[in-house]
Amino acid sequence: MSPFLAEFIGTMFIILLGNGVVANVLLAKSKGNNGGWIVITFGWAVAVFVGVYSSASVSGAHLNPAITIALAAIGKFEWATVPLYILAQLLGAMTGSLLMWLAYKKHFDEVNDADAMLAIFCTGPAIKSPFFNMLTEVIGTFALMLGVLFIAAPQNSLGALDALPVALLVLGIGLSLGGPTGYAINPARDLGPRIMHFILPIKNKRNSDWSYSWVPIVGPIVGALIAVGIWSVIH
Repeated sequence: MSPFLAEFIGTMFIILLGNGVVANVLLAKSKGNNGGWIVITFGWAVAVFVGVYSSASVSGAHLNPAITIALAAIGKFEWATVPLYILAQLLGAMTGSLLMWLAYKKHFDEVNDADAMLAIFCTGPAIKSPFFNMLTEVIGTFALMLGVLFIAAPQNSLGALDALPVALLVLGIGLSLGGPTGYAINPARDLGPRIMHFILPIKNKRNSDWSYSWVPIVGPIVGALIAVGIWSVIH
């Protein structure tokens, strides 16, 4: 399997299962309707676990443009390969969103809450304040990037369980820092599904809130770059 395909598949799993758990909680008549924030954060953690273990051995499981850019910035990844990885991540996120929508198509058809339908695909602030919304994403991604850098690979591999520390880190970020913005902490995670929300023939949908879309792109990249800068100084 090529690194491009690994990044595509890993990101697809993250969005399929991550957006899938949000759909399960928010859509009427779904078995998990009204499951709450803890269900969503655990669902996203499992999604990251699956995405990481399915791609780590081939591509390093970046699955996030902010991580790819930050690793390149400190010389741990080739800049020439950055566009390929980001393209794979974006296409994987779009495909995961498409599969999620197909799985819940009949439920989407019965929903009149356009805001909830948008929230299933992409993030949005609880209180709209561009500076503080971006700051939240910077802090969340800073915690993700710095945490990932400090997670040491085990001397004796546990197979799929090697992906567990990253999944637990994402769970902690969601439970602790996810409230203000929905914790995108990944530009592809937000942009890919937002594009699909815009493209897909979703009944009763609203606009895709493009005026906010820059926040979950710029914030994570800035947060990841700050994290690798600090990590470089420490080391």
